[in-house]
Amino acid sequence: MFSYLTRRLINWLVIIVVSTNITYFLAWNFLDPRSNYVGRRPPLSPEEVDALLRPRNLSAEVPLLERWWTWLTNIVLHWNWGMTPDGDSVNHEVSFRMWTSAQFVTGATVIGIVAGVALGVYTANRQYKLADRIGHFTSTITMNIPPIVAALGLVLLAVMLNKATGVTIFYVTGPSGIGIDNWFMGVLDTLHRLVLPTLAMSLVGYASTHFLQRALLLDNIGADYVRTARAKGLTKQRAIRKHALRTSLIPIATQVAFTIPTVFLGAFLSEVIFAWHGLGEYTVSALSKNDIHGTVAIAAFGALTTAIGALLADVAVVALDPRVRVS
Repeated sequence: MFSYLTRRLINWLVIIVVSTNITYFLAWNFLDPRSNYVGRRPPLSPEEVDALLRPRNLSAEVPLLERWWTWLTNIVLHWNWGMTPDGDSVNHEVSFRMWTSAQFVTGATVIGIVAGVALGVYTANRQYKLADRIGHFTSTITMNIPPIVAALGLVLLAVMLNKATGVTIFYVTGPSGIGIDNWFMGVLDTLHRLVLPTLAMSLVGYASTHFLQRALLLDNIGADYVRTARAKGLTKQRAIRKHALRTSLIPIATQVAFTIPTVFLGAFLSEVIFAWHGLGEYTVSALSKNDIHGTVAIAAFGALTTAIGALLADVAVVALDPRVRVS
């Protein structure tokens, strides 16, 4: 197992390095940092623009291979991912916004997965009964609601509820309050502000897990090994819990592992609506501002979290499937 994971880790590291360098060259092909200075009043001359961009390794007057080598050596030797066209540190932007996105998305991801799995197991045990039909109906509706519609709808409802009660029951914007010195009160304030976005994202996120878990469990309930367990005296519920559920959780575990990039990269539209300044918002900003170093750093971070998810998926499959352990 250890040697297998080591080989997989090496393969992923090679993929990350190659894909990140390819992204760097593609970014220079499609993005132009000089466009950030077009239309300024008073206008800047080409020499003035170059004087601003050259220290940031963003000058097109420097040969591309020289720019690439400077960028690569800064990462390898100093873990410095460069500067934005505005002169900000990409390291600072990514590190700060990464944890903001993690706070913003983690709760919704966990709730969506747990609710989806629980509802899938519950409805599969009651196939075609009233509970199954109600669950299917509600999940179909929520799955087809665009996330931005759900977010805006809940924001409007929260605003009306706050006005009707005269109390701020739900915060609709911002990751934290201003002027809070006590760390415990700061944590409570952040959790309070997370309630509404968590509800919005959980509402539209659980349905796909529900349908997948239900379908997988129904397939395994009718499998030969479950019927054999029933024939040996196990009750239906125990046979499902001990045999069918374990097998049906393997694809779910893989799906969950690959949600790690989503947790750290954030939700683009939801972050904008709820004014959480995470990596989702930064991704849109980096592309709109022709921020080459920021775009490449986000792509590299996404590749890294995908690799971590893939390795965790391998571990989960081994833990859940004894056949893989034997092989």
